[in-house]
Amino acid sequence: MVLIAVGHDESDGKIILQKGTKKICFTSPQDPLLPRKIKAFQKLTKKLGGLLFMSKYRSTAVHLLGGCNVSADPSGGVCNPNGQVFEPDSSTKVHPGLYVCDASLIPCSVGKNPSLTITTAAEHISKNLVQEALKYKSSNGLECVGKTADQGQESFIEKNVINRHREMVMVNETMKGYVGGMPCTAYLKMRMNYQDQTFSDVKLGTGKSHPLLKGKVGGHVEIRAFEKDDLHIIDGNVNLCAVDDRTPYTQYMQYDFLLAASTGSRYILKGRKIMNPSFFPLYAWREMTTLHVTLEKVFEEDSKDEKVVLKGELYISMTELLKSIIRLQGNNRGRFICLLSGSFLRTYFLPIPRGNQGDLVLSEDKSYPTSTLHEIKAEDGFTISCRQWKSKLQGDEKLNPVLLLNAYAIESFQLPTEPNDLVRTLIEEGHETWLLNSRLHPLNPSNDFTIEDVGKFDIPAAINKILEIHEPSTKVHVVAHCVGGSAIHIAIMGGHVSATHIASLSCTNSSMFFKLNAMSTFKMWLPLIPLSMFILGNDKTLPLMETSNISSRHHLLKLIASFIPRTERCTCFECEVFSGVFGNAFWHENITPTLHQWLTKKNTTRLPMAAFPHLRKMSNSGFIVDSKGCNSYLIHPERMALPTLYISGGRSLLVTPQTSFLAHKYMKLHQPGFRHERVVVEGFGHSDLLVGEESHKKVFPHILSQIRLAEQGEIHAKGKKCSKEALDREDDQYYEGNFGIFGTWFSPFVVIMLLFISLSWLVAVFF
Repeated sequence: MVLIAVGHDESDGKIILQKGTKKICFTSPQDPLLPRKIKAFQKLTKKLGGLLFMSKYRSTAVHLLGGCNVSADPSGGVCNPNGQVFEPDSSTKVHPGLYVCDASLIPCSVGKNPSLTITTAAEHISKNLVQEALKYKSSNGLECVGKTADQGQESFIEKNVINRHREMVMVNETMKGYVGGMPCTAYLKMRMNYQDQTFSDVKLGTGKSHPLLKGKVGGHVEIRAFEKDDLHIIDGNVNLCAVDDRTPYTQYMQYDFLLAASTGSRYILKGRKIMNPSFFPLYAWREMTTLHVTLEKVFEEDSKDEKVVLKGELYISMTELLKSIIRLQGNNRGRFICLLSGSFLRTYFLPIPRGNQGDLVLSEDKSYPTSTLHEIKAEDGFTISCRQWKSKLQGDEKLNPVLLLNAYAIESFQLPTEPNDLVRTLIEEGHETWLLNSRLHPLNPSNDFTIEDVGKFDIPAAINKILEIHEPSTKVHVVAHCVGGSAIHIAIMGGHVSATHIASLSCTNSSMFFKLNAMSTFKMWLPLIPLSMFILGNDKTLPLMETSNISSRHHLLKLIASFIPRTERCTCFECEVFSGVFGNAFWHENITPTLHQWLTKKNTTRLPMAAFPHLRKMSNSGFIVDSKGCNSYLIHPERMALPTLYISGGRSLLVTPQTSFLAHKYMKLHQPGFRHERVVVEGFGHSDLLVGEESHKKVFPHILSQIRLAEQGEIHAKGKKCSKEALDREDDQYYEGNFGIFGTWFSPFVVIMLLFISLSWLVAVFF
């Protein structure tokens, strides 16, 4: 048993370096209570029936203090009370920037475990150190040399810090909500106009923001179901007016925290408030008070623990918002409120783009292998084209070809400005790749066609061409996007293409079902398409280029399209018109500026609108129908004897994740013997599933996995089959309700009124 008695000593111990021998000599401090301690130990030992053994030095210092003692002048110590080291040749000067802030400041024993005492001293010294660092940064180091250590007067540093604090604005904010399904509350203390903020999100840092709208954040986060103690913010940054050059009309509030728990665990919390002027200020309150957050635990580099990312939303109530405004501190709080209100005014009521929207010089990447363009005449006599990239594999290693089906009038697979696209990916994988340019392609001059024609004539003609070049028993992998997905289902379920020729089917954001979000559904419900067809007349192709020579009819339709609300606004005229007619095809922040310019200036320059009436019928029905609106396809599930993969974007733009959910459910019910997969990719909308900057990391692997499994012969389902009753009880966690991402009950009514007013104004102006 070890017996220890803790108490004060004389603090006269010494540690001396002998310069000649370079040895360290230690003299223990005198302990006047040592005899009484030994007597007490002897009594305890006797009662315990043991023998007492004493240490060599009898009295030992277990928490060594001192060495750079604090003193009023250099004659009595090394440091002044602020921790600054004295100049040895002067009694009034200190070494600039040199501090001591540990246990060596304390000249004697404190009689107990000194951890908290040392911490208190270190915090006191650190405060002065930070003040000098701020002053040094603001004056570029010119004011730091030779500062006196006069403690009777307020130093220049202290004055500078006081003025700095007066310029700051202190904001308290409390937000509550759920993260990962668990209740979460964040108590934030923000110091706005703080100089040293470093935001990790590079893209959002491109926008200019006033210093009063940037700051450091302290406080803590409570998420009791995850950590029983508070998660304290040890490093936090906030920017209340961050802007991305890709979305110049959108304002972001960016929160970035490093959290620490009492257990030693650390977490990174990132949050964003997204303020978008899409549908006028209809959703301003919800957007300004909703923080979309992700919480991620920090692991060591060699840790084998699985990475867990929790997502959720935090909200600030009206009461808490009023409290935050009332509790604002600082001389600039009035200016802070004006700047923040001005940013909201610019975002919602005076939509003025921020950031840099200069034109880019497009340099198309020519790294595609040699291809062959096949001109193919469909059964109805219409000529389509199909581009073929041959496989580099030979003999038994040769894989089945892949047929790519584009969306409506926009390229999704062959992207010459990007280093990664699905065509290059499939070629590198060893597949012969075919890209169909159907009659939906903007370069085709057709003015009278439907989506049914694509499924009935174009796709069968392309597959027959592939079978003609290869053996008749060849199977083809099909990857289809948007309307291309509906067309391939029409081709198979209509009996125009046999499932025996299909190795696998992968569809992104479309299938046999076609479930749109609230705004797109409402636009399809209105007679906008019949009105557009009437305005266009015989020429059903709408030129999108701003410089195009167009008729007054086309000009009128483009003007109407520019007034129709859309999810995101854009500085590009062609993109605005396309979004007004069709709806936003992608979230702008997900695609590169070079690709955006290529799509709008070179690829989608014309919009063939002849198939819009058929598209409207499918949208209003919710599933694929023939050109007359009759259910001629879903009644033939027996023809879909093949493995399928349905991919949806988790952040809806046009088609909701319910589309892939219903298709996956339909296939599991009617074709339970085949493997069917469904994936929802968070953060993606519509076409950005394939053209997004991160698509090759987050989307392509799912498509490649589907193709590889089919190549390996794994097309059949494993495990027990699902009953109809079990499928009926399935619930889609991504289902967004009746109004999708526009989910307040009054919003559609307001949109109706605004559209009615806009159309009335247009009629009054032009007629």
